[in-house]
Amino acid sequence: MDRVVFSVTSLTDTIKNLLEESLDNLWVEGEVSNLRRPASGHIYFTLKDEQSQIRAVLFRFPGRRPTNNHAAFDLEEGMKILCRGRVSVYVPRGEYQIIIDAVEPQGLGALQKAFDQLKARLEQEGLFAAARKKPLPFFPGRIGVITSPSGAVIRDIMNITARRCPSVDILICPVRVQGTEAAA
Repeated sequence: MDRVVFSVTSLTDTIKNLLEESLDNLWVEGEVSNLRRPASGHIYFTLKDEQSQIRAVLFRFPGRRPTNNHAAFDLEEGMKILCRGRVSVYVPRGEYQIIIDAVEPQGLGALQKAFDQLKARLEQEGLFAAARKKPLPFFPGRIGVITSPSGAVIRDIMNITARRCPSVDILICPVRVQGTEAAA
């Protein structure tokens, strides 16, 4: 039996071609998260629901309003939207995303609504009262990090902290960040 061996690039190109040919005009509904508007005029965000997420981009085109690109409204964090677009693969990172051509608002997303309700409840309990707030120290003596002790995030935090402020103690509270037990 002959082995077919792909280079990483040829495998990624094959995946790109398969996805882009079969998913070139679709509608996706989700909630806007991690909204970013760099100086280029493009709009980058994550489109998510309760179980998954996909990166999304609205490219700026000449003659269109740079703040919203394809809609008569401004995208906002937590907004539920319906988008028409196509799946694309960004080959240098091997990541897929949806390139959006049209957007329709669907109201406030369920995740944002739950967050707003929690925030309102905590505010009623007085947890955001000015009297409870303490000023942040110029240099913290200890930083608590709640994450997986074996993930890339904690290594990045440890390296940057060691470089920028080596006298700071890092207190790690290990938790699961993926899988079914992560939510608990």
